[in-house]
Amino acid sequence: MKHSLVKSHTPTKYLRKSPSLSRDVQWRIFTIILILSDLLMLSIAFRLAYFIRFEMSLPIFNLDGYSSVGFYQKVIMILMPLWLLVFAVEGLYDRKKLLTGMQEYSMLFNSTMFGMFLIIAASFTEPNFRLARGWLFMSWAFVFLFTSLGRFIIRRVVFQLRKHGYFVSNAVIVGANNEGLSLANQFLQQRHAGLRVRGFIDKKVAVGKTVFQNLKVLGNLEQIDQVIQAYEVDELILASSAISTRDKLLEIFQRYGLDDSINVRLSSGLYETLTTGLVVQEIAYVPMVSVNPVRLTGVESFLKALLDYCVIIPAMVLLSPLFLLLVVAIKLDSPGPAIYRRRVMGVNGEEFDAFKFRTMYVNGDEILAQYPELQKELAENHKLKNDPRITRVGRFLRKTSLDELPQLFNVLRGEMSLVGPRIISPEEIDKYHKWNMNLLTVKPGLSGLWQVSGRSDLSYQERVNLDMYYIRNWSIWLDLQILFQTIPVVIKGTGAY
Repeated sequence: MKHSLVKSHTPTKYLRKSPSLSRDVQWRIFTIILILSDLLMLSIAFRLAYFIRFEMSLPIFNLDGYSSVGFYQKVIMILMPLWLLVFAVEGLYDRKKLLTGMQEYSMLFNSTMFGMFLIIAASFTEPNFRLARGWLFMSWAFVFLFTSLGRFIIRRVVFQLRKHGYFVSNAVIVGANNEGLSLANQFLQQRHAGLRVRGFIDKKVAVGKTVFQNLKVLGNLEQIDQVIQAYEVDELILASSAISTRDKLLEIFQRYGLDDSINVRLSSGLYETLTTGLVVQEIAYVPMVSVNPVRLTGVESFLKALLDYCVIIPAMVLLSPLFLLLVVAIKLDSPGPAIYRRRVMGVNGEEFDAFKFRTMYVNGDEILAQYPELQKELAENHKLKNDPRITRVGRFLRKTSLDELPQLFNVLRGEMSLVGPRIISPEEIDKYHKWNMNLLTVKPGLSGLWQVSGRSDLSYQERVNLDMYYIRNWSIWLDLQILFQTIPVVIKGTGAY
């Protein structure tokens, strides 16, 4: 019996009128704007570097004979197209690599480093090509800073345009099992990702059945062609655990993998379990997949520590008057110590005391004993929205996250990091089940994805998933992004209690 295709009832926020411009035209315009933005930012960066180096007459620079405006104008005219070429080679104008989160800024940083290396190499090979070192260093810094700023602004514009149907790709998920539903939930939550999920393809679920929110099964595996045509599918996302045979998986890739109009993407099937990166290495001409260790070593560890100490040391100096004021307020509000020590888990399972300003009455256990229902809620979520143990000052401290300021000392002692997974008690580790070993391979953080994604409003499982995502996808750029996002979240007090 053949099933007819059904029209997907996608959530209202995704049902936008299609733009008059085709997606190919939209992306061509976007690429042109991106190139023009990079040109403008490059010219500003090089000119600003020249102004600071040669026109401000700063005592830290020694003027030399290579300050001619004409000479540097010629150099800049050569460097700008060269830099654009480096960007293009790195893939910074490749549609598949754009708007991909912090990865784009990482590629931008690598490109500016490579461009600078080319200039230095040219100065060694050509004796007459000499540039002031101060101008060269500032040019490198300003090029990265300004091109990143330009692309950041353009990304914000694109994210707004996606609300109106621009730069959006139609996606269908093959597999309506737990993995497929988890993928759909992630895509629907991240609207700025530019995927409009139209529905599912599944051989085990009846066509037309609603399986997640308002999304339905659009057809079975034999009807992929019709579904792709009917819904103008750009992204075919395969939940690998939903495809039982390797032959069927291979058939789908053979049919659509080389189609320029369709992106075929395969979920690892281990999304919920592995928090590490996967590396494909050829051994005896056989591609083998291995798992990267999560633990940060070498340059990664150095960069994370450098970020921590560059922020922590000046922050502690500036915040010292606030520390003193809060200590006095806590002592005046209720009897007891101003600092509370909480025993938590660190790297390799080593326990340490995480410092916090005391926000509860010292007889908190006696108070909680009067509320059996709250005891049950606390055991399940390790959080209470209406906690009778919290003092007046403590409620303010929690709302503003000021209670966590003493953890700056934990960061200074190397027990924690500015950004990382949530700190958890030894009793909580069992709740992470098969993920607990992954959790203990990085330092817990003062802030993290859980803090900028809803804080205490998130379910415990959602917090676990965010921790695992952070560990798997760590980069210095992700840390910087989270730090910048933390500021408005703390100011608004969203999800804090």
